[in-house]
Amino acid sequence: MTPVEKPATRREWLGLAVLMLPTVLLALDMTVLHLAAPHLSADLQPTSAELLWILDIYGFMIAGFLVTMGTLGDRIGRRKLLLAGATAFGAASALAAFASTAEMLIASRAVLGIAGATLMPSTLSLLRNMFQVEQERTLAITVWMTGFIVGSAIGPLVGGALLEYFWWGSVFLLGVPVMLLLLICGPVLLPEFRDDEAGRQDWTSALLSVAMVLAVIYGLKDMARNGITVLPLLAIALGLIIGVAFTRRQRRLAEPMLDMTLFANRMFSTSVGAMMLTILALSGAWLMVFQYLQGVLDLSPLQSGLVMLPPAVVQTVASLLIPRLVGRVSRQKLVSLGLLMAAFGLVLLLPVEDPSDIPLLIAGMTIMGIGVMPMMILGTDMVVSAAPPRKAGAASATSETATELGMALGIAVIGSIGAAVYRTHMRVAMPADLPDTLSLAAMDTLGGALGAAAQLPGETGQTLMSAAKTAFNLALHTNAAIGAVILAGTAALVAILLRNSAPPADDEGHRERAAESTAPQHGAIPGAVTAPEAQG
Repeated sequence: MTPVEKPATRREWLGLAVLMLPTVLLALDMTVLHLAAPHLSADLQPTSAELLWILDIYGFMIAGFLVTMGTLGDRIGRRKLLLAGATAFGAASALAAFASTAEMLIASRAVLGIAGATLMPSTLSLLRNMFQVEQERTLAITVWMTGFIVGSAIGPLVGGALLEYFWWGSVFLLGVPVMLLLLICGPVLLPEFRDDEAGRQDWTSALLSVAMVLAVIYGLKDMARNGITVLPLLAIALGLIIGVAFTRRQRRLAEPMLDMTLFANRMFSTSVGAMMLTILALSGAWLMVFQYLQGVLDLSPLQSGLVMLPPAVVQTVASLLIPRLVGRVSRQKLVSLGLLMAAFGLVLLLPVEDPSDIPLLIAGMTIMGIGVMPMMILGTDMVVSAAPPRKAGAASATSETATELGMALGIAVIGSIGAAVYRTHMRVAMPADLPDTLSLAAMDTLGGALGAAAQLPGETGQTLMSAAKTAFNLALHTNAAIGAVILAGTAALVAILLRNSAPPADDEGHRERAAESTAPQHGAIPGAVTAPEAQG
């Protein structure tokens, strides 16, 4: 007989508020970094390659370590891993804040990425265990996902205010109080869950997964930036070979680090792939908008944050309507229509060229933000619901790996395409006979071009600045167009592959897992509900 799923109590809903803290912080951390990029570039003077690593290494390390940390949480306890990760994240945030060289900042960002890899699968898998009832779990994931929106909204405002009055490292210190609050409230409000049937952590698989992700992304990044050469091709080939070895090892192990049979579930595999493609499509243009507002439209960091606030507020309100719509519209239709809406939002960025077009930019970002939320909320829900509760960490890590890998690939591939468009225009449009150092700086980045223009006399400086702004405009439009095409294709993919898929609650396996989730689990607090996480 299948036990009745128990609704969540007040403790679970208070625990949800605690679990939102890491999501808010990680979104805020990414936002403020891109706001701070021009400031840290002026201070640390990184090369273009070092600046890319400062921006990229965080996502790379998260993507590489997510599966390892998700399965580790299943074994040692998801709350324990969450609190350990929070401690490491706070310490690494302080280290990044006071970095004195580009190399030191890259290293601290790498540690932040490894620590961040413990946070997201832990929070999402705890939600899977804390909320048994499907409708409650969908609402909980929706609220959890709004943490990313809130972080994105307050990040430019808080970060912009800090950058107005303090040095760039102050934006990293935001992580310290947030992690302290998590460390104080977590032990009180969060129950502990772990898989007592899991064997030892397979560190060989962990090393293979990290090496696979880093090798492939490094190869793609280098190829997109420097063209097709032997080194990136070898890196990608090595990553693919390691991936084959990793997959074969998982199929042989009695207790694999990543259960490959999950991918036989069409809803699971389609959701994972669609989430990765969605984030990939968005990252190329979305991350450029912050630089665009400051470098091209000449807004201050605080003004940039205010411009991005309305889209975040509307997106937050709209996302809370998704659980209500699920009962009236199929998940597949909601996701597909949302992705088409997001594609249209990116198309609206194409005519944006000067400050008079800021309302159009706001409209495009708002429509795009609303459109992607069904994919991120329902996709995450479908992924974690496809796995048994004892494997929630691994399933959550797979969901997060898809989004982080999509972000890293978007920055590495689409971002590099935009950079190539920028450099191509600059070769033709920037003034001739510039000093080599200024010419190289202007060709590398928008910030480098604006800095070079400030060192040049009158008309020459104005010509270089105008050329750089036009080049960045073209790069943003290119990335937005590529993203719109990918989103439209992903919408079609979801519509076709999930056309006849039933929601998780209609699946017999899901009902069996719901029954399993009511069994006593190690570390559960007497009287607490034992039940069934970013984007993310």
